[in-house]
Amino acid sequence: MTARALAPEVVPGRIGIVGLGLMGGSFAKAFAAAGVETFAWNRTRSTLELAMIETVSGELTDEVVPTCELLILAGYPAAAVSWLEEMAPLISAGAIVIDTVGVKRVICERCEKIAEGRPFTFVGCHPMAGTQYSGFAHARASMFRGAPMVVVPPEMDDFERADVLERLKELLEPCGFGSFTLATPTEHDRVIAFTSQLAHVVSNAYVKSPTARAHRGFSAGSYRDLTRVARLNAPMWTELFLDNADFLSEEIGTIIRSLSEYKEAIDARDAARLESLLAEGDKIKREVDRR
Repeated sequence: MTARALAPEVVPGRIGIVGLGLMGGSFAKAFAAAGVETFAWNRTRSTLELAMIETVSGELTDEVVPTCELLILAGYPAAAVSWLEEMAPLISAGAIVIDTVGVKRVICERCEKIAEGRPFTFVGCHPMAGTQYSGFAHARASMFRGAPMVVVPPEMDDFERADVLERLKELLEPCGFGSFTLATPTEHDRVIAFTSQLAHVVSNAYVKSPTARAHRGFSAGSYRDLTRVARLNAPMWTELFLDNADFLSEEIGTIIRSLSEYKEAIDARDAARLESLLAEGDKIKREVDRR
């Protein structure tokens, strides 16, 4: 029994995806591989037409939106909010709407406000998976296999929350997520500033060294690992960084202070201090990996 009964026009299990980039495209391919009926909308028509050849069942039109039990907003933050604001009147009772955006405070605040008083439920989500490449061409059905999914549910009573989360897990089962972690929007944004956003900033800044253009023949795993996410979708990450500016700026400040300590020890040729700093970082890494 569901806390909110599905409207008569909803087709149980039907999926609607808004945006066929790396994330949306991977969701579409995962559902298609499992034989789940999936409809999609994409700003670039040619991408949608390509997807309709072998991946999605058809276009996510105004007529199809009310029939979807799960809608996935897989666009940029502002675009996700804009679509939901425009289409909210068409979303049926009992439907669940999730997003895939890498920040949660801005998205959850705006989308929950749109959903307030309406018969569907918005649940903030962030699949912890991806590559340095973007676009439908790089999407793959196995993208989420074994990956964590961070879930940020709205305020609701315990029964309704448990029901919505159970239904969401069932609907996402074809994607193969390895775990579901509950968080508040603030908890998510604070941690993600370190685990994802800072890594992209550091990697992107690292390759700005003049030496990067002359590294060929001198680099191996260390260079490859540190520079993987230097290649990024600049417009999207700009939006994400600015939506999480406070926490990201704090993390950047922390790493600048740490790097300054290494530089000072190296400039002073202070072997004892440098060894201490290196050993401290090694110790922390080992402790974190054991958790």
